[in-house]
Amino acid sequence: MALIVQKYGGTSMGSPERIGAVADRVGRARAEGHQVVVVVSAMSGETDRLIKLAKSISARPPAREMDVLLATGEQASIALLAMALAERGVPARSFTGAQVHILTDSAHSKARILDIDDRRLRASLDAGEVAVVAGFQGVDQDGSITTLGRGGSDTTAVALAAALKADECQIYTDVDGVYTTDPRVEPRARRLDRITFEEMLEMASLGAKVLQIRSVEFAGKYKVPLRVLSSFADGPGTLITLEERGVEDPLISGIAFNRDEAQITVAGIPDRPGVASAIFGPIARANIEVDVIVQSIGQDGLTTMSFTVHRNEYPAAMSLLGGIAAELGARSVGGDDQIAKISLVGVGMRSHAGVAATMFDALAAEGINIRMISTSEIKISVIVDEKYVELAVRTLHEAFGLASPAV
Repeated sequence: MALIVQKYGGTSMGSPERIGAVADRVGRARAEGHQVVVVVSAMSGETDRLIKLAKSISARPPAREMDVLLATGEQASIALLAMALAERGVPARSFTGAQVHILTDSAHSKARILDIDDRRLRASLDAGEVAVVAGFQGVDQDGSITTLGRGGSDTTAVALAAALKADECQIYTDVDGVYTTDPRVEPRARRLDRITFEEMLEMASLGAKVLQIRSVEFAGKYKVPLRVLSSFADGPGTLITLEERGVEDPLISGIAFNRDEAQITVAGIPDRPGVASAIFGPIARANIEVDVIVQSIGQDGLTTMSFTVHRNEYPAAMSLLGGIAAELGARSVGGDDQIAKISLVGVGMRSHAGVAATMFDALAAEGINIRMISTSEIKISVIVDEKYVELAVRTLHEAFGLASPAV
């Protein structure tokens, strides 16, 4: 018998029929002798409906009251799933975040979990029940309802699995695992049997939308085995674990890409100490995140600084840099919001040379110009024109032999 935490997202809970299908799957796991804790999200579209309703009442609703409102979406889901399980003869009990006592800080709409009291869940499991827990929510020291932000139900599931020392945390979604790249871009993308936490964290941060970054961080920190599975089809999914694969496996696990990038270049800056701080200090204070940074120094003693930001923050960053560049005596400020980032990810890079060369050769053969390059121990990212994204992904997928042989 194993203790399993299963998480189902809004799509999986999107209709009475789908809730029934979730209940059937949970019932099968319990029939196999497992203890099961289920974490669910609000039904698909429900959170957006509640946000729209709040905006119809107030242009700037108080953050505390927004959390009270949005938490009702998951509360409806847990009650409906508990009903569906009871209808199938499976004893179940629903719990809100407050009832479990998922303690968070007081940062409304983006709270972080501080502690979990697992006594009520263990009592429910010992009584032979399936514990159905509302994802995305908790309660702070003052008893106020809080929400965990985007992807919060994934984080709830992993945190509960860590607190309960579960044998596995299963994330059910609308895909049947983690793929070498987005199958919508490369039809020959292959589902991975397993991937390390490090690789998954890089993939998630670089644009892969399978798992929320915080949940992967949490799972890696507390060594919770994660498995990504499909809500709509049976299969082994992808196991995310600390264990690295054998020496015969490919050195590249996947290719991630992100179209939401913009590049800014400040040219002709005097090359002296403090210049980088003068540029990036105000950017940071404006809460604009910077990604790739490249600096080059010319023979004239002037430097050029190029960096990328999220496309949504591009206008604000450009407006801010106009004044900064003038103060520094820079020659020009330019930018482009039609770029994208493509990244190779794989723990095999640690022990294999030539990955970057293969990548650059493959892109050059297709006439794809590289604007910027960024590397880490298990990642190589390049910035290219957005129009080349799909060609570049397919080209690199072929170059590194990632395609499924069955396709």
